[in-house]
Amino acid sequence: MKPEFNFFEHWYPIIPLEDLDPKQPTSVTLLGLRLVIWKPKSSETFQVFLDRCPHRLAPLSEGRIDDETGNLMCSYHGWQFDEQGICTHIPQAENPELVSKNKENLCAVALPVRQQQDLLWVWPDAKSREQAANTPLPLSPQIDATQGFVWSSFVRDLEYDWETLVENVADPSHVPFAHHGVQGERKQGRPIAFKIVQSTPNLIEGVIGGPFQRKITFEPPCRLEYAVSFGGDGKQLGLITYCIPVSPGKSRIVAQFARNYGQTLYHLKPRWWDHITNRNVVLDGDMVLLQQQESFLQQAKSTQSWKTAYKLPTSADRLIIEFRNWFDRYCHGQLPWSEVGINVPPTPNINNDRQQTLDRYKQHTQHCSSCRKALLVVQRLQALLLVYFVITVGAVALLPDELRLYVGLPLIVIALLGLGAYAWLRFWLSPRFYFVDYIHAHR
Repeated sequence: MKPEFNFFEHWYPIIPLEDLDPKQPTSVTLLGLRLVIWKPKSSETFQVFLDRCPHRLAPLSEGRIDDETGNLMCSYHGWQFDEQGICTHIPQAENPELVSKNKENLCAVALPVRQQQDLLWVWPDAKSREQAANTPLPLSPQIDATQGFVWSSFVRDLEYDWETLVENVADPSHVPFAHHGVQGERKQGRPIAFKIVQSTPNLIEGVIGGPFQRKITFEPPCRLEYAVSFGGDGKQLGLITYCIPVSPGKSRIVAQFARNYGQTLYHLKPRWWDHITNRNVVLDGDMVLLQQQESFLQQAKSTQSWKTAYKLPTSADRLIIEFRNWFDRYCHGQLPWSEVGINVPPTPNINNDRQQTLDRYKQHTQHCSSCRKALLVVQRLQALLLVYFVITVGAVALLPDELRLYVGLPLIVIALLGLGAYAWLRFWLSPRFYFVDYIHAHR
């Protein structure tokens, strides 16, 4: 029986626009499909193709933007493609008419794309373009500057499946414990009065009572949004997440953090600093728990369902139950990996290499333009401070005795301060772009 929900006929935001480099192709995976993002020189819009050249299936993401034509060039044999995927040049063609007469058979597969709310959106089914054109994007009403909102973005690849990611984001009760000292305190754990107000094939909404009104919206397959209202003064806080299915055991979170207050602080706080001191720390705390949870659930499913494997007796788990029921009812509890030729192992392996599990560089830094640039500055500052220290010590050693006290001592003090700054950059700041272990028992 075919599932009622088609994952390929929906819009997905795969990356914030500010993190894309228009000068070179970018590789990304969605629903097991390898894609390439690139920007023609003559266009204001990025394009997304399947990441394979029609010639010999080489990855177009290893290609380049041709300096003269502005088209995407395959680095294997130099074939070129315009923004519609049409092949415009084959260097090996004996006759130029070979290209013009065979355009339909020599095309790269271009996917429908849109750019909105600072995100690049892609529709992963090239055969349903008309449906894509008539389907609205799952946009957040909180990403709206005309209503006084400001927001920042974040992207990270995760070492667990899409369904685990959705389940985790839909669970507010884990925050005081999994993120103790980061986004809550253990002593704040308490019952959550959760109520489902709407549940349809295309939308699940719930509300949480209390001093702050919290509304949680899940718009399948990817938008999971929190809207928090503070009292009667109109202040609103939003967490907008897009949960992207990448491949079995892999997912990507594209998040936007919105609010309609504190605009000055928003403009003062560097994006990269927020990422290394807050956003990545939160996901690190989840990662070490969820990867193993996912493996245990898969093992349990060989003999039972999630309904018996999980024990969900409280109202706090109400949205988890609603999501799992939706996934069973409309997707048969499975993602469509078989449709792209991927065989899913019956039980995922638990990765005991914590440096690989919490590899911030591969999962985030290399994708984030702010963190990449900040890391480059940090590396250059380290080299500059170290060179300054060595040159200063050498120069002071050559000073005449009568100048060492009055000139040399201040220089040595400055050099030592610089060495302290180097040590802070080298041993505290720089590792936060790569790996910081997260041990719950130590928090």
